[in-house]
Amino acid sequence: MRALVINGRLDLVETELPTPEPGPGQVRLRMAYGGICGSDLHYYNEGANGEYVVREPLVPGHEVSGSVDVDPSGDLAPGTPVTVHPATFGKPEPGIEDRRHLWPGGAYLGSASTQPHTQGGMSEFLIVDKDMVRTLPAGLSLRRAALAEPLGVGLHGITVAGGVQGKRVLVSGSGPIGLLTAAACLAEGAAEVTSTDVLAGPLERARRLGVHGTVQVGAEEIPAAAFDVVLECSGVHAAVNAALLAARRAGIVVQVGMVPNEPRGINLAPLISKELQLRGAFRFNDEIDRAIELLDENPAIEDVITHELPADRAVEAFAVAKDSATSGKVVISLWHGES
Repeated sequence: MRALVINGRLDLVETELPTPEPGPGQVRLRMAYGGICGSDLHYYNEGANGEYVVREPLVPGHEVSGSVDVDPSGDLAPGTPVTVHPATFGKPEPGIEDRRHLWPGGAYLGSASTQPHTQGGMSEFLIVDKDMVRTLPAGLSLRRAALAEPLGVGLHGITVAGGVQGKRVLVSGSGPIGLLTAAACLAEGAAEVTSTDVLAGPLERARRLGVHGTVQVGAEEIPAAAFDVVLECSGVHAAVNAALLAARRAGIVVQVGMVPNEPRGINLAPLISKELQLRGAFRFNDEIDRAIELLDENPAIEDVITHELPADRAVEAFAVAKDSATSGKVVISLWHGES
């Protein structure tokens, strides 16, 4: 089968790999689309995502959709359209029994955090455990379904915040995760959603999604103490400081965007004086199921996808995805329907 493989920094090639065979409890999928995530960009551009270094050929991709190719159990018919929950879970620990995504020993598609690496879905075929498969509603296209995983990340941030219905929400950062988080807030009944970014292009994309206001950081001031909930999606330490200032007294700030695993200067004085709650959000638990519902109900969310390129132009696709001024979500079409 054909696959996109990252061998190291700036080394991405199309490669022939053995076509895998499903074992007991597994399903083989024929892949259709793979979205380029921030972690994929790090693996390609730097050869590492934080502390996780590419030490062997790695197939990227955890934002994927496709169709059933072979289900040995016979439960899923060939051609059934699906997306995938990209996590396998480790062993529960006391206090987090209901949060599988935090259990130690888990893995994630397209990740160098495990040895051997956990291969991702930017390939012609993919083997997954059957409980990772999510069948799609009849009206949900495979292209739009590739957004289910990153939309699940935004929805999990809302879960961690305790919900956003009727609340004033600031979404910090308007990259793909920020855009999908803003879309999730609108769908989940936020009274007001304001998006920020340093660039004009992402803010225009946020306005097209229907946010109530935008702030271009550096040219405009973010209102102070004005928001019930702040969802920080950029991972920039200056934005974390701004989030603490933007939250109202006794407000909630959720760090959705990944930050470097190193000390950074954060001003905690507003957190203390306003009795804020600063919470972390990591991937998601089962929010992908709600994400599929929202994608089915709100076709306009697909506008977050600004570029679609074929697999034989993958290097170009990764370059486009790195340019956040001109691109939102970039997806790669993965030989679906080809012989």
